[in-house]
Amino acid sequence: MKTVYDFTVTDREGRSISLADYRGKVLLIVNTATGCGFTPHYDPLEAMYKELRDRGFEILDFPCNQFANQAPGSDDEIHSFCTLKFGTEFPQFKKIDVNGETADPLYAFLAEEKPFEGFGKGLKNAALNKFADMNNKKYGDKAYIKWNFTKFLIDREGRVIARFEPTADMQAVREAVIAAL
Repeated sequence: MKTVYDFTVTDREGRSISLADYRGKVLLIVNTATGCGFTPHYDPLEAMYKELRDRGFEILDFPCNQFANQAPGSDDEIHSFCTLKFGTEFPQFKKIDVNGETADPLYAFLAEEKPFEGFGKGLKNAALNKFADMNNKKYGDKAYIKWNFTKFLIDREGRVIARFEPTADMQAVREAVIAAL
């Protein structure tokens, strides 16, 4: 059975990093953007990271510019923004694509393991769904991720156990992480 440990990603400096290096940890893998309405998610993510990293928790941050060009900067510019504005300390990787023919294989795997099930109920979520559908139309059946700040929870064996859309309550994300620890 394939797990996230079978994938290699690229860090901000261009080095290949095997996700097997994170074996035995609970991971939250997030596609991010610095100019998104969900960018404030960095605050609860960093708070969770500081509180839980000593218990074997890691957040892996993958900037992506495929959603309304909300992450246009270089890897260094994005990193500077996140560390200066939000004080992030969790690992941030090279900017990637999460949809389409150029989608990072990790993200294709994550989305196949836990497909999109909707943004939830309510007017705001319905509006986001409509906007995401228009944005992702160009990716067809390879529109794996619907928007920035989609989060995948990975257990200590490297299995994808949950997917949280950006509209998910961050307290619910935190509770799921604690349960996985």
